[in-house]
This record gives sequence, C-alpha cells and structure tokens, in this order.
Amino acid sequence: MSNPEITKTSQNKTTKIAIRDMTPEQTAETIKNIAKNIREGSYKMREAVKVLRESGAIDELTEAVREATVAARDTVKEISDTAKDMKERGVIRETINAAEETTIAARETAETVRDTVSRRTQQPQTSTSQAELTGKTARTKTSSEVSSR
Repeated sequence: MSNPEITKTSQNKTTKIAIRDMTPEQTAETIKNIAKNIREGSYKMREAVKVLRESGAIDELTEAVREATVAARDTVKEISDTAKDMKERGVIRETINAAEETTIAARETAETVRDTVSRRTQQPQTSTSQAELTGKTARTKTSSEVSSR
C-alpha cells in the first residue's frame, strides 16, 4: 500500500512529507493550513460571485442563454413545420420516387453498356481502318458543303 504524503510549500520551496513521518505538531499545523486555505478559497469565491452579480455579468449571461434557447426552440419548430408541410405536399415521396427511378435508369444504362461491350468483344474486327473512316467523314462533309452552296 502506498504511503500518503502531504505537500508543503514555503518560500517558493515545495517538499513532500510522508504522513507517518510527521510529528503530531506537524500534523496539527498541516490541518490548520488546510483549514486556512479552505477559508481563503471560500472568501475569494464569495467575493468573485459578489463582483459578478454587481457587474451584471450573471444577468447578461442568463439573458444570453435564454435568447439562445428561444432561438433554438423557434428554429426546431420551423424545421418541423417545414418537414410536415413537405410531407403533406408529397415532396418527400416525390423525391424518393425520383431517386428510385434514377437508380433504375442508371442500372439499365450500365446493363446496356455491358451488353454492348460484350457483343463488341465477341464480334470479329472489321477491316476498315481508322484512316478510311476519317476519309469517308471528310468526303461526306465536303459533299454536304457543296450541296448547300
């Protein structure tokens, strides 16, 4: 079991003394110092509360918390009313339906692309080169340009 210690500070020097190594006089003095520190702390706390009260800081803080609470309540009520209105008008259901339809269309598109790629890889390659295709496109443009003049 650990040995309890008392920390003693005097003239910027801190020392730790084991309780069992203290004399009865040192123990009594330590208890008196603890009591004195409690009294001083209580006095400082009372003075701080008195200054805060007199300065109006507590009232301002209380009012600010009240205003924030009212604003939060009003915001939540507005959001709730808006959600109810959207539900009644069917906006939420329409949004869900549109998302579901979009998902179905995306799946169908992906399936079509897979099928096209699958058929493309199964068919033999044609002997038409890229240069031939480009030449045909250029001739077609030239013919259409001529006819439009």
